[in-house]
Amino acid sequence: MTLIEKIIANHSKFDTVKPGDIVDIEIDVRAARDFGGANVVKNIQDNNLDIENPLKTFFTFDCNPTGSDQKYAVNQQICRIFARKRGVKVYDIDNGIGTHTLIHEGLACSGSTAVTTDSHANILGAVGAFGQGMGDKDIAAAWSKGKVWFKVPKSVRINLNGKRPEGVTAKDIVLNLLNLFGANTLLGFSVEIYGEEVNNFTLDERITIASMGTEMGAIIIFFTPNEEILQYSSERAGRRIDLVKADDNAEYEKVYNIDMSKFVQRVSQPGAPHDTVAVEEAKKTKIDSGFIGSCTNGRIEDMRATANILKGKKIAPGVVLKIVPATDEVWKECMDEGIIEIFKNAGALVSNAGCAGCAAGQVGQNGAGEVTISTGNRNFPGKQGKGDVYLASPATVAASAVAGYITTYDDIPDKPAVFDMEEKSERIEKIVKKEIHIDKKPTAVEGRVWYIKEDNIDTDMIFHNRYLTITDINEMGQYTFDNLKGYENFAKKAKPGDIVIVQKNFGSGSSRQQAVDCFKSLGVQAILAESFGAIYERNAINAAFPIVTYESVDELELEDGDKIRVNFETGEITNLKNNKTVKGEKFSEVQLEIYQNGGLF
Repeated sequence: MTLIEKIIANHSKFDTVKPGDIVDIEIDVRAARDFGGANVVKNIQDNNLDIENPLKTFFTFDCNPTGSDQKYAVNQQICRIFARKRGVKVYDIDNGIGTHTLIHEGLACSGSTAVTTDSHANILGAVGAFGQGMGDKDIAAAWSKGKVWFKVPKSVRINLNGKRPEGVTAKDIVLNLLNLFGANTLLGFSVEIYGEEVNNFTLDERITIASMGTEMGAIIIFFTPNEEILQYSSERAGRRIDLVKADDNAEYEKVYNIDMSKFVQRVSQPGAPHDTVAVEEAKKTKIDSGFIGSCTNGRIEDMRATANILKGKKIAPGVVLKIVPATDEVWKECMDEGIIEIFKNAGALVSNAGCAGCAAGQVGQNGAGEVTISTGNRNFPGKQGKGDVYLASPATVAASAVAGYITTYDDIPDKPAVFDMEEKSERIEKIVKKEIHIDKKPTAVEGRVWYIKEDNIDTDMIFHNRYLTITDINEMGQYTFDNLKGYENFAKKAKPGDIVIVQKNFGSGSSRQQAVDCFKSLGVQAILAESFGAIYERNAINAAFPIVTYESVDELELEDGDKIRVNFETGEITNLKNNKTVKGEKFSEVQLEIYQNGGLF
């Protein structure tokens, strides 16, 4: 078996499993963040559910540890009160990013399973653990049952051959992989990475690479722990952790052999993590701000690399650099090693540990017309503010903050670039301000079509993160697609009964349930796509919201406004204007049962 198959089998009633099997698996660690945590509590309370094992159940507050948002503060307190009553441990606002905490505490380790409301829970593949981000219904079910259903994915193996070039960091490695695979080549796969140099990757480097599996559409990126990482996990867990690894004769859907010696330092251009170019191509791009942190690059090695560049230097005039360590443990290491002092002397802002820029409202957001270079994992439009965001390694971000424009650590000018206020004013004027407007179920439905011919429509485009504190489904519909260019008025024009057809990788990105529920709020009957983001697919199925995948709808000769029929039991999709039919994928037994049940509960 592959690594994912072995871990799932070990946590199920079966000795072996294969891709496509749908099985219940025991979850070793069940967590919820301040984002989504209050909704998990609501699901538990509304459905009169018990907690199967409080000792395996946790809250991790990392989205807004600064308490800068009143709704987050309220949700955190809801979780604290619930935790006191039910004996659930809270890793509170002084702790840092939850997935990192699970690693630090020895809760996630080789061969273990974990679920949380964080779409980057697959970061746990860095220590050989199977971590998954899930919506609040899934998490509530895991808390109550101790298990969740899961479809065993296919696996691919990536062999990174050759030597890593000088100056190429872990972030550069994953940006090179994104350049090769894009946002959906690995969609729905479990990925295992091997190689002679890979075996020597540090824990921090593995975390950086694993954390961006979500941006490649992968279920998870696995690294098999070496002895050093096994020892780390054992010390943190207080017990000997045994190695779980793929069998030598494991069968993979595909094997990729990649020459790592050809990798270069890269940046992702604004709008898409997979749209990467060599740093050389983006050099001299004037920046307004830099951000170093997130679950991808907030580790101590990232902080040390940043300090090495900033020591004895100053941030360029007019540029703001914001630095946020991933955990309180990393923060304390920075303080003990004198790194905080280096940051402050350089003129950087240092905040308390947490997710920061990825979470709306905390440190790291930017404004309209602002150009930011960031170590985050996502730069979807609006994700880190209203400006443009480039993604890069900590070394590139630190060097750029000193230079005043995008550059590499070995090409920092003696004098930084200064602002051209005329150019800055023109940039801001180009920003377009969006107007934000505020029984047995049928197995076949008919409705008017919205045909949106786009790939990779992510959850921030569907339901922007500035609305995440909304818990009333009746309020969600009005914000649907208001961050998808060309469809900002979708919510105004959509009618109950409509059907949406999109292309590949719909719903990639975060684990937010609202990205499903907003369509239910509007009365949309179904979404058809060539493929869905893995978490989005689960959230839709668990919410009894119909989703159907198809290979091609070209034969239907569809136009916006056509009326179609979709049969969930057969997968047939028919254009009622010309009676042409294609075959999509029918509902699985599990999907049909949950749909007829009105939801997971």
